[in-house]
Amino acid sequence: MSDNPFHTHLPRNPKESVTFMLVIAVISVNTIPVVIGGLISGFTLAMWTDVLQMMPALLVAVVAVVLLTMKPAQLLTSRLVRPGDSFRAHMILHTLCSVLLISLMMTVVGTWISTRQISTEPLEQFAHLWPRNCTIAFLIEALLAQPVARQAMRLHHQRVDARAALAAA
Repeated sequence: MSDNPFHTHLPRNPKESVTFMLVIAVISVNTIPVVIGGLISGFTLAMWTDVLQMMPALLVAVVAVVLLTMKPAQLLTSRLVRPGDSFRAHMILHTLCSVLLISLMMTVVGTWISTRQISTEPLEQFAHLWPRNCTIAFLIEALLAQPVARQAMRLHHQRVDARAALAAA
């Protein structure tokens, strides 16, 4: 176990990393496109059901993009934070770096999925689309998805650590 008091808030092994990523991805895919779609066409039941139909493809795309951007986001984060910085500083900057990279790709891929066609439209509209998408994604990640996933990890680790302590006694 680490001396870091926040060791319980983050995945400790590959299986937990997958779970952590899926919690974040499911929350993100169920909120970010709904907010973006609502801002574009209005918050209606028809818009929401359209987004629901796209969610499996969006979930696959988000997981693929997260995996592609994971290392670059870690490298970028490591250039911005220092070892003495707080856990919150590390988490906010890592979230910002991740969302920055993911939103660059998902602005294009997400548009292709939502319009059900590959076109140059998201590239032509990129300067207009990306700042809004990145802001929405960052707010949802920083205020909802990441905190929920870290809390789920903390609760899981409390159970695992309690079982290990009981077994050692």
